Amino acid sequence: MKNESLFSFTYGMYAIGVTDGKHPSASIVNTVSQVSNHPNLLTVSIHRSSYSYACIHKNGLFTVSVLSEDTSGAVIGALGLTSGRSSRKLDNIRYKMLREGVPVIRENSCCWFLCKVIDSMETPSYTVFLAKVLAGSDRVVGTPMTYSYYRNVIKGSAPRNAPTYQEPTPDRSNSDGEAFACTVCGYLYHDAITPFEELPEDWACPICGATKSAFVRQTAEI
Repeated sequence: MKNESLFSFTYGMYAIGVTDGKHPSASIVNTVSQVSNHPNLLTVSIHRSSYSYACIHKNGLFTVSVLSEDTSGAVIGALGLTSGRSSRKLDNIRYKMLREGVPVIRENSCCWFLCKVIDSMETPSYTVFLAKVLAGSDRVVGTPMTYSYYRNVIKGSAPRNAPTYQEPTPDRSNSDGEAFACTVCGYLYHDAITPFEELPEDWACPICGATKSAFVRQTAEI
């Protein structure tokens, strides 16, 4: 079997809010699934090397913010492509703190849920947490973003430790034979109409917000 067959599964885009007891943080996942509605239970898969895993393992609480199609790539990049161990990921993100001490993302999210871990299952690299929904939004605002929308419309990529990570392969069928890659998130710019050199100096990566100087040329192999 080819792993590409697994890409036929549908996914959403979610921000997982956590805390280490002092500072709030959040990360991006696409592996949240509802498994019961009496009671309301859901699962989320978290890589054990991640800061979010350490926080959930310690506190047993987290939030799920369902991202909408209006959520910018810069927000997703800020939350999904940096580590909460080394940066305050929410410094430039709108959020609110729940009484339980965990954050809810307010940057164009559709709705949110407060979850308490009741069980877990280990895989070689991930922990699948089973959680009970304690509280959440009364209504849904906007259209939830799917992972397909993120990949095909926003042109986003998954970090290396994500279950849906794919080794980047530049698609230059529509370009002049070269592309420029973001060294922060891996986004590839290849536009036959507007060459990279002609982009304005204040242009930024549409995924992570990195400056133009963070891009390096990728030429076609001969």
